[in-house]
Amino acid sequence: MKSLRAVPLLLLVAACSGGGGSSSSGEQAEDPVVVDYPIAFVRRQLNKDDEGALEQDNQYQPQDFFPGAELILKDRATASAAETVITAEIFTGDYDVKDLNTSADGQRLVFAMRAPELENVDDDEQPTWNIWLYDLETKELNRVIQSDLIAEEGQDVAPAFLPDGRIVFSSSRQRRARALLLDDNKPQFSALTDDQDEPAFVLHVMEADGSDIRQISFNQSHDLNPTVLNNGRILFNRWDNAAGVDRLSLYTIKPDGSDLSFHYGYHSQETGTENSTATFSRPREMPDGRLLVNLRSPSGISYGGDLVAIDGINYSEAYSEAGGEGDLVGQASIAFAEVTTDGTLSPHGTFSTAWPFYDGTSRLLVSWSECRIVEEETELLRPCPETLGEEEEPVLADPLYGLWIYDYVAGTQLPIIVAEEGEMISEGVTLEPRTEPAYIPDPIPGIDVDGDLVQESVGILDIRSVYDFDGEDIAGIKTLADPAMTTADERPARFLRIVKAVAIPDDDTLDFDGSAFGRNRSQGMREILGYTPIQPDGSVRVKIPADTPFAISVIDAEGKRIFEQHNNWLQLRPGEVRSCVGCHTSESEVVHGRVDMELESAWSGSPTSAAPFVNTEPALLAEMGETMAQLLARIVGEAGLKGDIHFSDVWTDPAVRVKDTDISLAYADLLTEIPAPLACLDNWGSSCRSVIHYEQHIQPIWDLPRQVVDNTGTVISDNTCTACHSPVDAAGATRVPAAQLDLTASASSVNDAWFTSYAELLVDSPILDLVGGILTPRLRQETDNQGNPVFETDEDGNLILDANGNPIPVMIVVTTSSVMAETAAESAFFPIFSTGGAHTGLLNPAELRLIAEWLDIGAQYYNDPFAAPAD
Repeated sequence: MKSLRAVPLLLLVAACSGGGGSSSSGEQAEDPVVVDYPIAFVRRQLNKDDEGALEQDNQYQPQDFFPGAELILKDRATASAAETVITAEIFTGDYDVKDLNTSADGQRLVFAMRAPELENVDDDEQPTWNIWLYDLETKELNRVIQSDLIAEEGQDVAPAFLPDGRIVFSSSRQRRARALLLDDNKPQFSALTDDQDEPAFVLHVMEADGSDIRQISFNQSHDLNPTVLNNGRILFNRWDNAAGVDRLSLYTIKPDGSDLSFHYGYHSQETGTENSTATFSRPREMPDGRLLVNLRSPSGISYGGDLVAIDGINYSEAYSEAGGEGDLVGQASIAFAEVTTDGTLSPHGTFSTAWPFYDGTSRLLVSWSECRIVEEETELLRPCPETLGEEEEPVLADPLYGLWIYDYVAGTQLPIIVAEEGEMISEGVTLEPRTEPAYIPDPIPGIDVDGDLVQESVGILDIRSVYDFDGEDIAGIKTLADPAMTTADERPARFLRIVKAVAIPDDDTLDFDGSAFGRNRSQGMREILGYTPIQPDGSVRVKIPADTPFAISVIDAEGKRIFEQHNNWLQLRPGEVRSCVGCHTSESEVVHGRVDMELESAWSGSPTSAAPFVNTEPALLAEMGETMAQLLARIVGEAGLKGDIHFSDVWTDPAVRVKDTDISLAYADLLTEIPAPLACLDNWGSSCRSVIHYEQHIQPIWDLPRQVVDNTGTVISDNTCTACHSPVDAAGATRVPAAQLDLTASASSVNDAWFTSYAELLVDSPILDLVGGILTPRLRQETDNQGNPVFETDEDGNLILDANGNPIPVMIVVTTSSVMAETAAESAFFPIFSTGGAHTGLLNPAELRLIAEWLDIGAQYYNDPFAAPAD
């Protein structure tokens, strides 16, 4: 389309009354309610590439820089009020401004701004996004963090004022997480998101003068757009993307980073037009308590979407029934005509941002663009038609976002700023006073939280019962808790495994080969922080390192995960005690972690006080409502994680029956290298963890000599894994590996950075036959869906014949399924070593435990990028 300069076409809203008409000049009658309050807005050039095409904006790319913006102040919310460009004298060249927010008294404006791009400078040396503060009374504009060195530590965006004057913002600086890397003997860097694309933006707070910067969220993907609710909690967009989950929903958190809670929309990702994916962008609480969001596509060139109000007080998901079924109850469009969110023709235009007035009305200050198309023949612009012919394929014109006062109840909209072609008003705010949110003070160690836990830098995870699924008792908790009715061997859930995310650096910090992730890059890399026993009633209470992204797995007595993998990163702040009632599946829409909506626990705990649980040790006297884990914590002290899987029966009353047999799956029993520091084996602290690498810890199990000799030292059998599972026998002759499984450390044909054994265990492999002394993949003729043999054909579908006039069969390689699945419990590998299996007793319990935990956490080739080969 040619570059057009035209008088913008403004949609006349029929419902307008008394001054509701608009003209191309943007004049309007003054609104007596809003004229006394200043407004601030961002005017910018449309984002276009060198070819003149619009560039997409992307909700997952908060660091994107689109130069050509300016921040403007009007002393009244009218079209005729004078404009002052308050960022005009800061930089020379095109800069960018976004994420406007105001203080509750309306006297301060806070926003993100980035300096112009530097020529002939690498990306990592370019200016970063910084937080800036404008004082309406003094007319002073200052960068909040004065030090250039500190300001450039990360990209800082999306600021909001806390009630005590501090500022919460989203940043890639990852201040606390970077400091903790030093404890792991790693350099400081900002970790990449779960998809390893760019540094993760997480929440921080700081004083209004830029001092005392603290990281308060520890997600492995982005935490964006924080806003402070009236109750003092911080609402924000969290991107859950562990193992490729890819959901952007609403969470809340306290200003100190404790009590991280899901809030809305985790299972409501497809509420856009025609059930398209849509994000709850730029959330903000409305005066009536609903949440105002811009419901829009995650990326696109419309730069906007619909105005939607979320009833987050009464609903946690959009639909009345699970799976997006039933009625849409949790959210509703408040636009007074149809708006589409998928980039198609939108009859009522689109909204880029919205800001509520706090004057008791139903009005919003919105950035709105009329829907326009380009006439194919004349290239003139006209409003979008209400209906389209069957053959009509309109060309959407560039958006033209102006600033409007929009009353979603009265059905009126009045222009404040009329944009020109090639420009847009991307956002605006009013500087009017509003009620200050409630103040939630940071907890005081020794008063509000346990001072010893703070000193140790740990928090407490307290689970009432892992057998509670969505408020339902799935296993008979009362029976499981009674030693007279259930032995330990009969209880399915025996231990809780705590897994930590491993920070992945960018290529400038460390350029390592991508094969290090192994078969599934989306699993990232993982460390095991440790284990703790699950008590007979399914309860757990254990200390976990603070400020660490972790996930939990329920495992059996052999160290195999028995429930679904947990794909949401949890966190604890120092001294925090986090309680939850039980477990849930990934698709469950029953609210978890949100106290005001959580179901009543399926396990009531001890039915009385000053008495033991039924048939348990008489000295273990419970208080009413306590779980078994809570009782132990009160009497024995808070439990810490252990590196080994160890169980000892402390519950069974010996007067009732014999105590259960101990379990010990200890790294010390390995005959190969241990995946943890030796110093940790006897004293497993919060800095200890298991880091498993395939070549270093798993392959040696296959290579370990396992010869059986008689009294004279003569080898009577060789149980070394590679003695049979190799393509060459002891005499050097080629052979088919036993069970078609090659466990040697040769380079794999699948990926030459992997050992053959790794690929053979985890990837379906060709069945081999020995043909003329050469291992050859077995072939068979391909068949169609009806089982008919398939032959080679030419482009016209005619059979291709060989020299003898016979059709040529299409041959395919016959493969065998891998012996290891996604989890240890589902794998065909482990039953071979169980009682009655073909290899019973050939691997010891510690070896099987190591293999199982490695497989359960993702079967990565390396679990430390700094141990992986360079790219």
